[in-house]
Amino acid sequence: MTAPILAAASLCLVATSIHVVSIVVAALRLYRHAPRNRPPEQASPPVSLVRPLCGIDNHAAETLSSTFRLADPNCEILFCVASANDPVVPLVRALMAEHPDAAARLLIGDERVSNNPKLNNVLKGWRAAQHEWIVLADANVLMPPDYLRSLFARWRSDTGLVASPPIGSRPRGIWAEVECAFLNTYEARWQYVADALGFGFAQGKTMLWRRADLERAGGIEALAKEVAEDAASTKIVRAAGRKVRLAAQPFPQPLGRRGASEVWNRQLRWARLRRASFFACFLPEALSGGLLPLVLMAAIAPALGLPRALSVISLAIVWYGGESLLASMAHWHLSLRYPFCCLLRDFLLPILFVKALSGDDFAWRGNEMRVQRPRPREMMALVRPRLATFAPVARRRLRSLRERMS
Repeated sequence: MTAPILAAASLCLVATSIHVVSIVVAALRLYRHAPRNRPPEQASPPVSLVRPLCGIDNHAAETLSSTFRLADPNCEILFCVASANDPVVPLVRALMAEHPDAAARLLIGDERVSNNPKLNNVLKGWRAAQHEWIVLADANVLMPPDYLRSLFARWRSDTGLVASPPIGSRPRGIWAEVECAFLNTYEARWQYVADALGFGFAQGKTMLWRRADLERAGGIEALAKEVAEDAASTKIVRAAGRKVRLAAQPFPQPLGRRGASEVWNRQLRWARLRRASFFACFLPEALSGGLLPLVLMAAIAPALGLPRALSVISLAIVWYGGESLLASMAHWHLSLRYPFCCLLRDFLLPILFVKALSGDDFAWRGNEMRVQRPRPREMMALVRPRLATFAPVARRRLRSLRERMS
């Protein structure tokens, strides 16, 4: 066997092994914290629920009305919108009129403390919040009745923030299913793997804060230190020696119909934000999909004495059958064409990676934004400390995870 063939076979084996292990770890993490006929938990402490609004998303009436069906009576609801002319305002006023007993307010105004329009919108809600515990939740999150209790159930003495990734649900059309493939068995999978290993990080869809923790770091304005408020939140919590933990089960985001450009622009925005805030963690994304292993298998199968077509199909079944199994176990969206949507996603990942590296601009709900591109010397300064500390910490976390599972 020649050196190139051996290298290609090794890379294919390592990538596939990492992929399978990540599926197993994510499945165990989700299963270990799944509710199993537990008695009703005590009501959560008084909470201020801040929901920033901008425009009308698919299923907006359903996701916003879920705010009023929470099982916790001690919940203050603060809807925040930048402009009184926003089309979502009549919908919110109608929902508030349907639930006159709810402690709900609509706050309108646009005080700008950063280049992040979402953070600017949240600012007035944070300042108006009456309670010590504050949840920041996007408008397109569909909240189950035990939403707040699920967040508090993950709080520990060393916790600084509880978050949750979005899980795409009820897609309409092929591109909405591709977005499910991005959100669910790719991004949420890796986020739960990081959580299982003790490297949890925030995502801005849902964030439970204790006000005093963020105030010690400089208040809500401190989230403007990064272009993305969830990246700033993660760094603030870690700098305080605390941990970001994920909700036991992620909360759904009904997608409805999505177009190709809508899915692409959203994923490109997130990729450029990850590159700007966590460059060392962003780099492995270049090799995270199944496209490269499949191409390598097609190239080396004859040299290994294997039938090319059967080998590629078998490897694809391992990759995308595993993701489908994870989606089934977690009760996420799954259809007959889901594996093909995962394959299309993996075809887009290398292009997405290159575009994220080569550009700095993106748009968010009509707002043009820009991230700073690190120079080569700055890139190495970001990568070296991570490489020096990640390996021993990861080994300890893996050893601890094996002990818990044994």
